[in-house]
Amino acid sequence: MAATTDAVPGQPVDSEATVLPELRSVWWESGLRARADAGILTVFAELPRLADAAFRVSWQANRTRTVIVGVATVLAGVMSTFGLLATQRVLIGLFTAGPTPGRVRAALPALFVLAVLTAIRAGLGSATGFAENGLTPLVDQQVQRRLFETTTVVRLESFDQDAFADEMERAWRGCESTTQLVQATMNLLAGTVGVLAVTAAVVVIHPLLLAALVLATVPSAWAALRAGHLQYQTYLAGTVRRRRLWLLNHLMAVRQPATELRSYGLRGFLLDQYDRVMNAETVIQLRLARRVTITTSIGAAVGGIATTAVYVLLGILLLDDQIPLSAAATGVIAVQVAQRALASVTYQIDRLYTEGRHFRDYTDFMDRAEQYLPAASGSKDPQALHTLNIDRVTLAYPDRDTPAVADVSLTIQAGQTVAFVGENGSGKTTLAAIIAGLRTPDSGSIRWNQTPIEELDPDALRRRITVVSQKFYEWPFSAATNIAMGDIDTPPDQDRIENAALEAAAHDMILDLPYGYATMLDRTFAQGQDLSGGQWQRITAARGFLRNTDFLIMDEPSAALDARAEAALFNTVKARQGSKTTILITHRLANVRHADTIYVMHQGRLAETGTHRQLLTQQGLYADWYHLQKLGYTDDE
Repeated sequence: MAATTDAVPGQPVDSEATVLPELRSVWWESGLRARADAGILTVFAELPRLADAAFRVSWQANRTRTVIVGVATVLAGVMSTFGLLATQRVLIGLFTAGPTPGRVRAALPALFVLAVLTAIRAGLGSATGFAENGLTPLVDQQVQRRLFETTTVVRLESFDQDAFADEMERAWRGCESTTQLVQATMNLLAGTVGVLAVTAAVVVIHPLLLAALVLATVPSAWAALRAGHLQYQTYLAGTVRRRRLWLLNHLMAVRQPATELRSYGLRGFLLDQYDRVMNAETVIQLRLARRVTITTSIGAAVGGIATTAVYVLLGILLLDDQIPLSAAATGVIAVQVAQRALASVTYQIDRLYTEGRHFRDYTDFMDRAEQYLPAASGSKDPQALHTLNIDRVTLAYPDRDTPAVADVSLTIQAGQTVAFVGENGSGKTTLAAIIAGLRTPDSGSIRWNQTPIEELDPDALRRRITVVSQKFYEWPFSAATNIAMGDIDTPPDQDRIENAALEAAAHDMILDLPYGYATMLDRTFAQGQDLSGGQWQRITAARGFLRNTDFLIMDEPSAALDARAEAALFNTVKARQGSKTTILITHRLANVRHADTIYVMHQGRLAETGTHRQLLTQQGLYADWYHLQKLGYTDDE
């Protein structure tokens, strides 16, 4: 099956054209794009600021371990300097004229010093590794905890904004990058100290060796940075295609779409999509790989020529008796050590800059998070509900031209069962979320016992309200925990859990699971189980019944239930009538006939109000919908 694409008459069809055109930018591209666009001078200019940020994070996580890493790294560099000097003294002893035993004895003191220095440097390396390994989880905990403290308190409507979602994705990547940033900074420090240690040693041994060291290492370092720059550009150029391939892999190789793939015969269609994307990806990767290979080859050639020139220079200096043989030999060792250290430095520079860009996304999000936090709330303790007044409430979503709820006013008395009915998108769920305090209206007011809800303690208010949501989440916990989460502040009680499950017609279903209430409801876990939509809906209803508050909001609680379970659920709801307040949102009008008041929503506005009989008499929208549903259960035309 060919892909459905728009083609221009008379023009060849693009072999890459797929049903997966432009993709949304993702969080992890920002750091790569910044590194690909930045020149080498820009990268170096950013390093001090990024290193300072890494040090501050590390210092806040654990001062002792940070000091250990810094001090041990510097001391290891000092040991490297003395180690090269000791190496030269060993070589002087070995190259001295005389019998071999005598030369070995002459080199023994320097050799002993070299062994001690090597042991000390190894010990410092172990101390650094121990401190870094302990620092990593502490840094992770600090930044992740701070992020989660923010994401769990921001206003619910924040998640409706694309900007917030993008920033939060980038912040999460930046959160992960914080550890990488700290590690890259520590490794860069170690590499830089290593280079400085070698530099100091060769200057002490013979100043001319410094020129040789620079000649042998700088061209290779520049080539490595340039190759890294090109590799970032190469990787970034293929990100869109790789994401398309990942999406196609998900569609062809995971469980969820497998049924429809087979029932609709989509195998050929998806394989065709894969071939189109993969062929284009292969071509561009081969093209860019050639550029990378050429650049790295040039770098290797330049580095090889420079190293050869160094050895030639050392040979000339030896022939002219300007440096002793021991200094030349030490110079060769120093060049090799410096090249390894510089290779580490160039890699860590690239890594530090890229991860630093992600870390900036994290810090920027945390700085801007205040605009997403709830407004200052009241402190009054809400008393048991007597009357709830909603006065001219309006709310519009960021990407919509018309309000989801427009100028709605109504009153709910304690003990009433009221229903919100209406077509899809009429504003029922949004209105319920406003009443529950989950969304803040753009205008209008809500009064709980004549007190504006802005003056009430929001946490105390939410403890008096239960919301059984239409869009529930399938929590990856046991059946018992899923229900117990309805009253998370109270220690779990098995009798309460089972009673709530009975009220939601979920008890027998749970007992039929392999481990009963202990069964994990996610196949990610060993012996985990999947539930059907209707079974999950029973679990969700049980969670709401366990909470057992005076005010219950149930949004489409029976959409996926079978007839028997639906009847049991609504019997529980009806039993609340007269003693506890309930808001029902449903399209099945037979289930709200008993409601004290039915509010009919249409295009965000309150269109009709009354009891079931009153609304039938009005012959309006409610009556039309009710008779349409009734036709499905009668033989009347």
